[in-house]
Amino acid sequence: MHRDLFSAEHDDFRESVRRFVEKEVTPHLHAWEAAGMVPKEVFRKTAELGINGLQIPEEHGGAGLDSFLFNAIVVEETGRAAANLGGLQVHLNTVLPYFLEYANDEQRQRWFPGLAEGTLMTAIAMTEPGTGSDLAGMATTAVRDGDEWILNGAKTFITGGINADLVVVVARTAKVAEDRRAGLSLFVVEDGMPGFTRGRNLDKIGLKSQDTAELNFADVRLPAANLLGTEGAGFGMLMHNLPQERLTIAVNAQATARAAVRFATEYVQERQVFGKPVAHFQNTKFVLADCLTQVEAGQALVDRALRQLDAGTLTAADAALVKLFCTEMQARVIDQCLQLHGGYGYMREYPIARLYTDARVTRIYGGTSEVMKSVISKSMGL
Repeated sequence: MHRDLFSAEHDDFRESVRRFVEKEVTPHLHAWEAAGMVPKEVFRKTAELGINGLQIPEEHGGAGLDSFLFNAIVVEETGRAAANLGGLQVHLNTVLPYFLEYANDEQRQRWFPGLAEGTLMTAIAMTEPGTGSDLAGMATTAVRDGDEWILNGAKTFITGGINADLVVVVARTAKVAEDRRAGLSLFVVEDGMPGFTRGRNLDKIGLKSQDTAELNFADVRLPAANLLGTEGAGFGMLMHNLPQERLTIAVNAQATARAAVRFATEYVQERQVFGKPVAHFQNTKFVLADCLTQVEAGQALVDRALRQLDAGTLTAADAALVKLFCTEMQARVIDQCLQLHGGYGYMREYPIARLYTDARVTRIYGGTSEVMKSVISKSMGL
């Protein structure tokens, strides 16, 4: 169905991103998966295309865009190719907004040029081994010592944690008995700081080219200038970007589900069984018709949410609704499209196999489907 979100400028940018993915990403996916990460020089190439600096102010080398639509195009084109650019998506759409919203002038001067050039990559360290979705229960602490903070703790499942030059770490700076969410703060830990170590690059069932790390902080001394935003206001700061973070996941889920339908449609037209193409069987036609209908429904939700995000009206509950629908739909559609590939769908040489394993985590990270249902039901007054 026709989408009326994008202008000719968006279309030109999409074509540039598509060519980049075809030339610089797709041919290297298997090598990156074997290595467990995307080489950092790739991020300098995405920066040359303008991707890294889309929303960074012009005075710091970026494009200064307020709209999220260009970011969404990058997510869509990466998903269209069944590709993965490591931690870039999280860097741009989850972590960078914290810098844009809360960095002071000194921090902007210090970090924004490198972020725009692709020489600085970021990650955000929220999840801990024993807390999962319970951010208020985190054990990582930061204690003030004169003009410094002393950071101690451990984080896990950190997307981009191996490649990151700057890690936004959520730590407890005060205990407030009557409010578990109070007393959290955000700090920027820089690569090479004494006491900051990276554990193993976690071995996942999918997203093989996306580095996911364990991070440890042992008496890391941080200058007071590395506090991001207001001390003690970390929980509210984290909630501020949740709509964009969850919508980003939905955009990816939507794009990869559409890619799965395309891959399956092409495959069943070529594959012969019982002397005729698989596409000739009624079951094949009905399955793909149902898949496309689900994808189009998801597209309507995503596009509506993209408009609301740009207008500043997308609520956390609405973003949760879009993420819930699109990620659950993604799972159903990709599973059905893999089934149409038969045994070949289980072979990693086919992109549908990568889509299948990569898709499983979208119902977990950024808030599980169960958490999304809780957010939605609460908005209903339940």
